[in-house]
Amino acid sequence: MPNVPAASALSRRDQIRREAARLFAARGFLGVGVDEIGKAVGISGPGLYRHFAGKDAMLADLLIGISERLLDEGRRRAGRGEGPAATLDALIGGHVDFALDDRDLITLHDRELLNLKEEDRRTVRRLQRGYVELWVEVVRQAYPPLADPAAEPVARAAVHAVFGLINSTPHSLGSNPDQGERTALQRDGMAALLHTLAHGAFAAAAESAAAATVTAATAAAGPAGA
Repeated sequence: MPNVPAASALSRRDQIRREAARLFAARGFLGVGVDEIGKAVGISGPGLYRHFAGKDAMLADLLIGISERLLDEGRRRAGRGEGPAATLDALIGGHVDFALDDRDLITLHDRELLNLKEEDRRTVRRLQRGYVELWVEVVRQAYPPLADPAAEPVARAAVHAVFGLINSTPHSLGSNPDQGERTALQRDGMAALLHTLAHGAFAAAAESAAAATVTAATAAAGPAGA
């Protein structure tokens, strides 16, 4: 997934999206006014209503857009027919790119989902479920111990854990030395680390599932010589 284009290359609607995401992430949805978003893109607050019905519509557009984008990109990567291991690596790479390049949207999702209208929140949840199911299917194909029906909850838990790991990057990347914060890893270093940790998490989940299978089989067989 490419980086966000420069402001000059964005349409007015996309400029509004970018600045709304930045401001909402920095100060919270309830702490930002329409006039302030308009000022950030060089138009009057009321002028925004030519592009969005209001702040609620902006938030819905951003959060639904995140989920649609992730699901569409995940399906595209999964549809390449490269085999389970390569597909999982591509999914990890796509989500890492998103998390590193769109940190405002990650923050926005974590903090503002409850401010969506119920119908919009249901849409986000539906899209998210589709994205999770895509990952679970690929993970279970890539790691045979997780393909056992009894291991499905382990695979699902591992997927959610990896999402949490990757989505933590707004708290660990791009710190601001001007505000006295320590310098974090550079982007490429963080991307490589997240890749390694994600694969490690899935390998650990597969090892746990395999051990549980052996334990269950041993218990079912009963004591030796019985």
